[in-house]
Parts: sequence; C-alpha cells; structure tokens
Amino acid sequence: MKGIILHGGSGTRLRPLTYTDVKQLLPIAGKPISEYALENLIEIGIKNINIVIGSVGGLEVKKFYGDGSRWNVNISYTYQPEPLGIAHAIGLTKAFVGNDDFVVFLGDNYLQNGISNLYEDFTNAGSDGHLGLVPVDNPSQFGIAEVDNGKISKLVEKPKTPTSNLAIVGVYFLTPKVFESIDRLKPSKRGEYEITEAYQDMIDRGLKISYSIISGWFKDTGTVDDFLACNRLILDKLGDNGRRDNVSGRFDIHPTVKISSDSEVVGPCFIGEGTRIEHSYIGPYTSIGSNCIIKNAEIEDSIIMDGCEIDLLNENRIKKSLLGPNVRVVSGSKYGMRLVLGRDSKLEL
Repeated sequence: MKGIILHGGSGTRLRPLTYTDVKQLLPIAGKPISEYALENLIEIGIKNINIVIGSVGGLEVKKFYGDGSRWNVNISYTYQPEPLGIAHAIGLTKAFVGNDDFVVFLGDNYLQNGISNLYEDFTNAGSDGHLGLVPVDNPSQFGIAEVDNGKISKLVEKPKTPTSNLAIVGVYFLTPKVFESIDRLKPSKRGEYEITEAYQDMIDRGLKISYSIISGWFKDTGTVDDFLACNRLILDKLGDNGRRDNVSGRFDIHPTVKISSDSEVVGPCFIGEGTRIEHSYIGPYTSIGSNCIIKNAEIEDSIIMDGCEIDLLNENRIKKSLLGPNVRVVSGSKYGMRLVLGRDSKLEL
C-alpha cells in the first residue's frame, strides 16, 4: 500500500498565520500537524509516500520533509497548480499509485487513535474504497454519509439540510478503480472536484464501499478554535515523564529549557528546546516552541510557536491564543487578552 498526504490549500480560516506560514506545518506540541499524519502512515507499514503540494508553501513543505530519509521512508511530491478539490488532487497521483491500493490523508486532520483500525477494516472488507465515519453535532460543515442496512447509500458534501450526522473523516482508503470515477467528475457548485462524488460514483458503478465508525475523536484543524482544541487533545495524551522542579502534572519539556525558581508550570504542557521561563506561570494545555523567552507572564490553553518573546510587566494572562513564529509581545495592562498573531508580528501594549 502507498500513502498520500494532501498538503495544499491556503488556510484562509487560520489567517493571519497562514499569510506567512503553511497551515499543515503549524506545530502542535512541537510537531507540524501533517507530521502526525505521516507517522500514522508509517505505523501501518507504508514506505512510499507522495505529498501533494500547491502554489502556497510548496517549497517550505519540501524543505521540511525532504526525501523522507529522516523518517526512513521515501517521499515524493506532486504539484497541484490550483486548489480544485480533493478528488482533483488524488487524480494527479495516478502515476505514483500505479496498481497499488493506497490511502489519502488530509494533512490538517488528526485522529486520536490513528488509522490502524481503518486499515485493518479496509483489508478485511476487500472493498474498493473505505471511509471512516464519526457522529458530529454540525453535519452541514462536513461531507456526510447516509447508511442504510449497514451499507453506505449516499454521500453528500456539506449538505444544507443533512439527513445524517455521520461525518467523513479526512482519511480515504482506495484502490486504483477510483481514478475512473475521478475522470468522470465535473466541478461542483464550489468549483471543486469532490471526493464524496467520486465515492458516490463508485457506489453507483456497483463497486463495494465499506466504512468504519471510528473510536475516539478526530479534528480538522482548519480554524483557530479547532487548532487550540486539537492542542488540548494531543497534550491530554502525554504520559508521566517524571519530575522536574516547579513543574506539576504531565509534561514534555526539553532538557535545555530553563525555568526560574519563581516560575510555575502546570501540565499537561509542551516546551521546546532552548526556551527560558522567568517569573511566569505556564498553565495547562499550553504548547511553547523552541528558543522562546517568556517573562512576567501568565499563559494557558495557548500555542506559542518558535522564537517568540513575551514580557508582560503587569503579569497579564494570555488565554486561548495562537502566536506564530517570532512574535514579540511586550508590556500590558491589567486586563486579559486573546491574541492571534502571524510570523514576525510585534505587539506592544
């Protein structure tokens, strides 16, 4: 089996961060969100992986993943010149896939329990396509599957009046038979070639499409709130990493991190290499990147990316915030703040 990670899209819902940074390379707990997808593919034994990149951030993606040798896999790239949808992106990988079964993973999605169970169910079903489904409260925001008598009968992309609450997660197991269906597609009202319509065409052709109701949660990290929620969920998976002065709870803190004696860190939290914490409180569900300087601050339920400097003289609390790389936040007042700042921002209050 081969693997494909879709790494395109402009990430408009994560602006301003995505004006300057690739959304799937934005880190959660010190790791790009798409690297978790890569690890899931590796866990089921996949060695040949193709990353579909677009006109936004393609060079940065290639620079980070390279040829895959850092993960002991082979990584190649396919260029999608325009964001014409998931099915269009998959169609571009036909030469890479060849005659092999394959799995497509959306690079900004995260599944709590990985994809091993989905892979096993696909293999056991002997189907031409397999989907992971999960009940959601807001089905109009997802591709939705209608299931009758244990079989998928209909798939609809973001229906205005949903007749099912089973959302399609961003992992698609397929055989090369899907390419015939993709070739038959026409652009939807959104101007995209929809993967739901490709699966529907396979159903209409009489091909077998199987499914699993996934256990655990899954997250599409397309918005700031979803990104922060995923950060909380990933940090909740941290184990007990022993003890460290001024730190309580579960944590993943690099040995080079310096925490002053008058600071307090409460897990679960992640703090990257070379970061300094001085006279500050770092609360639960906070991820802080490498080489940051945090002074006189209270931070919780936030993501602070690499190279940030925060010095809040009046000990303001930063909550539910997402700070891009190299952001500088200095001084403050007695009121709390919610911040969403892109790379190289400078904010003085």
